[in-house]
Amino acid sequence: MLIPEPRALRSLLTRYADLRIAEARGEKRDGRLLDDVSYTLCVATGTTRIEDALAAADVLLAASRARSARPAPSRTARTAPELAA
Repeated sequence: MLIPEPRALRSLLTRYADLRIAEARGEKRDGRLLDDVSYTLCVATGTTRIEDALAAADVLLAASRARSARPAPSRTARTAPELAA
């Protein structure tokens, strides 16, 4: 599975949330917009249900944050065998 860019995933989640909030407020909008965003979230996360897509998006974004929080390895870092020599 291709992993979506975190920025694109956050954008989809924001659009989904905005549309759901508008729907809950009773705002009249084209219902296809929410269907389209839901479908795109499912495709981006490799799921078939929006509930699963939202959970998968959370996991993917958390993993992305964890990767970016790790310090980059030092160019002078030594491996264990080098240290034993």
